[in-house]
Amino acid sequence: MTVTHIPSEMAEFTHWLGGLAARAERAGGWWAVFAERDPDGLSACLEGAELLPWDVVASLLQDVGEDPGPARGLYAAAAGAHDRRPGGAEALAARRALMEEEHRHAGNRIRELDLLLLSHPEPDSAQAARLAHDLAWTRDDLARAAGRVADLTDRLDRLRAAPAPAPGPHTSPPPAPERRRSRGARYAWAADDATGGPAPAAVPELPAGGAEPRGARFRVPAAERAAAPAGPGGAAPGDGEAAEAAERAAANAVYALQRLRAQGRTGEAHVLLCEALGGPPARLPALAAALHRAGFGADWATLLWEAASLPPARLAAVAGALADAGRADDCEQLLRQGLARPVEELAGAVAALVAEGHDREVHTLLTAFIRVRTPEEAARLAAVHPALLVPRLGVAARALSSADDRALRHALRVGGVLGG
Repeated sequence: MTVTHIPSEMAEFTHWLGGLAARAERAGGWWAVFAERDPDGLSACLEGAELLPWDVVASLLQDVGEDPGPARGLYAAAAGAHDRRPGGAEALAARRALMEEEHRHAGNRIRELDLLLLSHPEPDSAQAARLAHDLAWTRDDLARAAGRVADLTDRLDRLRAAPAPAPGPHTSPPPAPERRRSRGARYAWAADDATGGPAPAAVPELPAGGAEPRGARFRVPAAERAAAPAGPGGAAPGDGEAAEAAERAAANAVYALQRLRAQGRTGEAHVLLCEALGGPPARLPALAAALHRAGFGADWATLLWEAASLPPARLAAVAGALADAGRADDCEQLLRQGLARPVEELAGAVAALVAEGHDREVHTLLTAFIRVRTPEEAARLAAVHPALLVPRLGVAARALSSADDRALRHALRVGGVLGG
């Protein structure tokens, strides 16, 4: 009988995970989803044979109402020990390739569902509701896969900087190649880890301001930046140079992206795209045009998805920049993709858009919200800022149908937002 040694860091994390699992099981929520989907995989993680992906851990912590901060260090230590096993680098690379495939699949599926939902002749029908439900889950898949690609790249960089020791006489051999599994990044743990690849660490929120994102996953090698063609001038852009600076930045980004893609460095290519969200929003329309000219339209769609997770004010700034540049379709897609956010964040985005005079975009956002969220959720949104949101939600509901208008009014009355 072969006994597999579990590193002390993994053992400590597994002990802590057992306590979290007991609390999460009582709370329901994500635990029930994960347990139903793959009980054997979850058991393997609870026994220390595999490592639960961080986004799954974070979902369980959210269910029990606990701050994920204290668990991050514990998880990082366990992941490091897991990575240093023989064959760890190969397993991480294989798992990253799988997550990249998941990301592409989810992105294509989202575009299909978006078109189906927008063109559906009966927005109140059961079929439209199912499409909206599928769209929400697929967006979750896309977000989890994108985060894992970046995290796996980061962990591969750290592992390659300190290679694992050669296998000793008592070391278990690397696991067999990974088996295929059902799609859906939120369910990926034991099946993803069949190659021995560990789960990703926490995904940091992209900065709300103009500062450059920090960390290895947001870093393009200096050599790549130096190789990018320099635009004319080079001085800091003034008012009259903003358009030129935007074009120059877009050209540099596309050049670096082409180099990374040609070398198969897809994780770093994704990082490069995410960096654009930390810069001036007014530069994004030029980047969109440059990406489409270079045949990277799918990368622009990925960037829009990442932008949908920005803080409310930043989301509104990006949407406004796209609208001002005449990219109405991109603006609407971005706003629709942000509909899964908490109502408090959506209220902040609406307020920021109104402050910038983007009433058309506000109408687009609220109309889409009423189509895919329940009247009760619309009432909770209105309650955040009644004076701002009640009249605008009413206009959006009436533009859809009299049934939507009646349902919204009823929910507003029941929720105490509307008198009578």
